[in-house]
Amino acid sequence: MSLEKLYFKNDYSEGAATEILQGFLSTQLEQNTGYGTDKYCKSAEEKIRKATGIEDAQVKFICGGTQTNQLVISTMLQPFEGVIGAQTAHIAAHEAGAIEYSGHKVLTLPQHDGKIDPKELVDLIETFWNDESHEHMVYPGMVYVSHPTELGTLYTKAELEAIANVCKNYSLPLYLDGARLGYGLMSEGSDLDLKTIAKLCDVFYIGGTKVGALCGEAVVFTRNNMPKCFVAQIKQHGALMAKGWVTGMQFDILFTDDLYLKLSKNAIDMAKLLKEGFVKKGYKLHVDSPTNQQFIVVSNEQLEKLREKAVFEVWERLDKERAVIRFVTSWATKRETVEKLIEVI
Repeated sequence: MSLEKLYFKNDYSEGAATEILQGFLSTQLEQNTGYGTDKYCKSAEEKIRKATGIEDAQVKFICGGTQTNQLVISTMLQPFEGVIGAQTAHIAAHEAGAIEYSGHKVLTLPQHDGKIDPKELVDLIETFWNDESHEHMVYPGMVYVSHPTELGTLYTKAELEAIANVCKNYSLPLYLDGARLGYGLMSEGSDLDLKTIAKLCDVFYIGGTKVGALCGEAVVFTRNNMPKCFVAQIKQHGALMAKGWVTGMQFDILFTDDLYLKLSKNAIDMAKLLKEGFVKKGYKLHVDSPTNQQFIVVSNEQLEKLREKAVFEVWERLDKERAVIRFVTSWATKRETVEKLIEVI
């Protein structure tokens, strides 16, 4: 790859926010207790409880998103249960079968701009229970949603409430994957805030890896429902960091003075500028995304020309002549980089 190319492939290419790096440097020779029992983890947990409005929320820090999804899903489900998600859900499409590897099937629903439909969710559950042979089938045991979705779209408050009501009616936990949660919270027009998400979901995670941290996600159990011996299970899955303060300190800093939201807003501002630039140049949007992922329809000729100037992801082929490509902005994306991209398209 040429060093001169403009990079928009993902939102975890850069290191970490300056504030986090400064935090590491200033505490470099401190000695902390391990495995998440340190003062930074405790401080971060308390700040997250305050931000979510759940005073007794149980918070744990995991090193990455796939580990988090596998841990939460596998420890909350019974051995015979599966998790329901959209066909485009990360757990169904881009985690190398990590959920199935843990012994749980992903039960997929059609996706509608990356989202699941409450009525189709009810239909899947009712179809299972009305089947006379359901005892020989995988039981629906949890509902999984992403916010933002894998297509950069957002659930509205009404949509998430509808899904939460279905889950409540059928006694299924609702799990929200928040790998890019900051970008969803700061998107224009979003009517979902952190406290509402915490109120509606049984468990969710706040993504750090893609939102300014070197690594790490914060899992939040909102109903005093953290699985039994969860720390032991994290370790059993190989996801318990001895230097737990590495993730704890990062979230302690991210949740100081609204840094998490400030970093997220930069990505949204830059994505809006990028989106407007493509539209003005006559490109068609595959999905009207309000977040930091933008999906553009291009011809084969446009694709090859753009590859000479920028790094992005080919998301899918529409047909022999057209493809969908994805451009992603991040907390660290600079305005001049976006402006250069707009020039070359």
